[in-house]
Amino acid sequence: MDTNVAGTDGKLQPTTVLLVNPNTNRGTTAMMVDLATETLAPQGFHVVGITAAAGPSMIVDPVSLAESEVHVREAVHGYLSGPDGERVTAVIIAAIGDPGRARLDAELGIPVIGIGQGSVHAAAHGPDGSTRRFGMATSTPLLVDALAKLVADHGFQEHFTGVRLTQSEPLALAADPEWQFQELAQAVASATEADRAEAVIIAGGPLSATARRLAGVTAVDIIQPIPSACQLVVTALRQE
Repeated sequence: MDTNVAGTDGKLQPTTVLLVNPNTNRGTTAMMVDLATETLAPQGFHVVGITAAAGPSMIVDPVSLAESEVHVREAVHGYLSGPDGERVTAVIIAAIGDPGRARLDAELGIPVIGIGQGSVHAAAHGPDGSTRRFGMATSTPLLVDALAKLVADHGFQEHFTGVRLTQSEPLALAADPEWQFQELAQAVASATEADRAEAVIIAGGPLSATARRLAGVTAVDIIQPIPSACQLVVTALRQE
């Protein structure tokens, strides 16, 4: 399938969005590609997913988050230097800590968007564009400081109500989607009732399926990382 279209000069124009999963779980990559496709396909984009060649199956601590930057850059540069590289019009870094995003954004001449970046921007702004209070719900307690830094890096710390955590550890919840849903729902409730958050980010790429489920049954605005990043991709490309 040719995912490019011809421009006015007759040359093929890139229409592929490359989604890189910093975790090594290929099942997670496929799930996130499916979610990104729902948003981007109607806009005329084809989503290709790639998976980091090394590292943990799920990033759960600052060390693995930092180490994944090398694997993310290798994966992206490897794809872009291949036969389909010229088709890529944007890159999505599909881990909430956005490992490697800033450096890739400086190296490449195309938009590089992180799902953490997309989530924070979506959470901080209400439907009318005004800023609002927002929090996060996640299963990775060792990444709390990294998540707070992510919010600060994008300038929204004064609107941030903090991170609410699941009671069980992340890999156990990853193996039981229903358990994961129940504990994240409780974390969302704490963020809204105790912290008065008006929106809650489900902070984690591997939590994307649960984020979608919560969005369908929760009154508060649930921010889903993958669709949020996709919307920033579309916005960035329209501004070019």
